[in-house]
Amino acid sequence: MKQPVGIILAGGQATRMGGGDKGLLPLGSSTILSHVIERIEPQVAALALNANGDAVRFADFELPVRADSIDGFAGPLSGVLAGLDWAAEVGASHVVSVAADTPFFPCDLVPQLILQANDQGLALAASPSGRQPTFGLWPVALREDLRGALEGGLRKVVQWTQAHGAGTAEFPDDAAFFNVNTPDDLAQAEAML
Repeated sequence: MKQPVGIILAGGQATRMGGGDKGLLPLGSSTILSHVIERIEPQVAALALNANGDAVRFADFELPVRADSIDGFAGPLSGVLAGLDWAAEVGASHVVSVAADTPFFPCDLVPQLILQANDQGLALAASPSGRQPTFGLWPVALREDLRGALEGGLRKVVQWTQAHGAGTAEFPDDAAFFNVNTPDDLAQAEAML
């Protein structure tokens, strides 16, 4: 498998944070999203951002911004589909998804996902607390299947990935997948930094 491209999932509604873009919140001397980019960029061949609304707010990051193609808030699978569509356009066979609010994910995420992928090249990350469904390796070959599932109302990542026999890349530390959902989480991320 050639090195996959990456998609940062930033299409959530951030309701527990009061709305807005969690990735644009300050963390240390930069933003949460800057930390995410710094971790994923060396692991992928190219990088894009999945976000809805006005893409101009992400202009400083100089990344292509892809909106969900499924109407309504369809959750992270819709962002994965946007990433798969972009990957197909740039000629990649796979895309890796990461969450825009999780700044400490493993620096070996992509190689571990590739090692544990099933025959189709599908894998999710997991830690001791369970699967991390926004962190996965997704084959472009399954994008129309995913589109059909989303159009049919499916929203649960694990339900779709289990149906396709996804591999699991196990990581030993839950803290690596700590995500910022609330102001208290942001304070904790500052302490972790």
